[in-house]
Formats: sequence, structure tokens, C-alpha cells
Amino acid sequence: MFEFRKTDHEDLTILYLQGHLNALTAEQLRGVINDMVMTQRRFVVLDLSSLELIDSSGVGALVSLFKRIRGFQGQVKIAGLRGQPREIFQLLNLHKAFDIASDVEEATRELLGKMKGGPHDLGRLRRLGVLSK
Repeated sequence: MFEFRKTDHEDLTILYLQGHLNALTAEQLRGVINDMVMTQRRFVVLDLSSLELIDSSGVGALVSLFKRIRGFQGQVKIAGLRGQPREIFQLLNLHKAFDIASDVEEATRELLGKMKGGPHDLGRLRRLGVLSK
């Protein structure tokens, strides 16, 4: 099973992934990635804290997102990497290619510092429902 939830606020997108990202489910994510690229979402946080499993198709989808967002000077941060997905990232040396933060709040804080004219207050993002409390 794979589920995702996306929240947008100004230039910031937080994409929460849950379950198994594999050959059967990666296509769902590719549609969201295409939408984010088409709308030029420049600052993206991927919350992988609830992702239980990832295979090569899932990794391919994340690498595609990373490359496409970087193609228009955007930035992607990975948050909450743990368990099997973390092991895969280390095995493939992806932890050296991706910016990885311990949690969504840390990743968001780092990206907010790079945003021009964006929301610079984590409290404001919580009140707006962009970040969980």
C-alpha cells in the first residue's frame, strides 16, 4: 500500500510519503512529480518518515524529482529517512547526493532560509496547517 499527501504554501511543497514505494506504486508518485515540475514548485521537502519500503522504481521516481526540480534551480530536501529506505539510500550512496534532514521541521527551516520573500516563520506554517503541530 502507498499513500501520499501534499501541502503547498507559496514556493514550499511538503510531500508526505507512506507505505511502499515500488514498481507497482511509483507511477502514482510520477504524476505528482509531473504536476510539481509543471507548476515549478521550487522548494520541496519529501517526508519519508512513514515510508516503509522503497525499491529501484521508487528510487528512480525520487531521483527524477530531484533532477527535474534542480533543473530550474529548485531544491529538494529529504526528511525522516529511516529503516529500509535509509539502508537503500546508503547502499546507493544517495545520502551523498540528496540533502537529508532529520525531520520535516529541520528541512523546512533550512529551505525557508533560502526562499526569497517566502514564509520565514515556522509558527506561521503550523497555524496555516502546512506543518503538523
